[in-house]
Amino acid sequence: MMIKAGDRITTSETAVIITNFLLGTGILTLPRTSVDAVGTPDVWITLVLGGLVALLAAIIMVKLNHQYPDKTFYEYSQDIIGKWIGGLISLVFVCYLLAHSGLQVRSTLEIIRFFLLEGTPRWAIAMIFLWVGLYLIVGGLSSIARLFQIVLPITFILFLLVVFMGIGIFDVDNLRPVLGKGIGPVLKGIKVTALSFSGIEIILILMPFMYQPRKAIHTVVIGIAIPLLFYMITVVMVIGALSIDGGVSRTWPTIDLMRSFEIPGLIFERFESLLLVIWIMQLFCTFVISFYGAALGLAQLFKTNIRPMLFALLPVIYLMAMIPKNINNMFAFGDFIGNSGVYLGGMTPLVLLVISKIKRMKQGTDRG
Repeated sequence: MMIKAGDRITTSETAVIITNFLLGTGILTLPRTSVDAVGTPDVWITLVLGGLVALLAAIIMVKLNHQYPDKTFYEYSQDIIGKWIGGLISLVFVCYLLAHSGLQVRSTLEIIRFFLLEGTPRWAIAMIFLWVGLYLIVGGLSSIARLFQIVLPITFILFLLVVFMGIGIFDVDNLRPVLGKGIGPVLKGIKVTALSFSGIEIILILMPFMYQPRKAIHTVVIGIAIPLLFYMITVVMVIGALSIDGGVSRTWPTIDLMRSFEIPGLIFERFESLLLVIWIMQLFCTFVISFYGAALGLAQLFKTNIRPMLFALLPVIYLMAMIPKNINNMFAFGDFIGNSGVYLGGMTPLVLLVISKIKRMKQGTDRG
């Protein structure tokens, strides 16, 4: 694969892209889904275990990529298991990324229409979101990385500022007792928390663009650790302020946490709008990189330029965003995408790595 100079990214830029890709809708809904699965205040333990599962999967992906350092997943999958089967798996991966980008567009529409611009037509919001994303992607991967480097620090600072302003309604008793019902509920929730790291498989596409791909393991560790910190803070604060029952019964528990307090005398007395603004930026980042990954996949499969693929996929993403009929369908759509990511990001790279190792061993034996 010929990589343009403008598409090369540094180790830190790769880590930032991974972090932004993981920080999507999950931060707003994870307290509800994880508490619902675990049923106890021990969700933070489950989160750590889910993060370790995601890290293990990421290391397998990196090891696989090291076998083919100058190729993306779309290219070396065909080398490992043949043109047709490899091409089919690559096409499934493209569909997965398209669904991912469609989910981010729909999540943004729901959030904006419910909290900020009630009554605004969906198509009007979606068109702005899609065309601005297209404009950014046309500039190449390095342009995407530079924007992400601006968005992430802003998100980090404002998120911590807003969340910790709710410390006044935080009750540590809501987090007790630790392991009161044993380790069973904690283990039961690992799948849900591991799904919150769905998106780490983007490293399968990014590694060939790195200046130093040998540092990819350090990159994925950082890329998982930062979202894990965000998730831990969010879950602990939501449970501490709203309790287990309060977290489960709310559609957007993180936003409801922000609406549960106000600080008179400041420029902003209510802070949920501030959180929504920074999180719309995060949803935009997740949408952009999944859109780019899908277009790159089709371009490499059909051996053509990426730009026409970008324009061709724009209406497809819009239609995917419109598939869910209501917000419950949207959450179900998100669960389906997350479960698909387990197989594409967890099982598929492991199988390909094993096959690749076996093939290389056979080639070495034949030469001997």
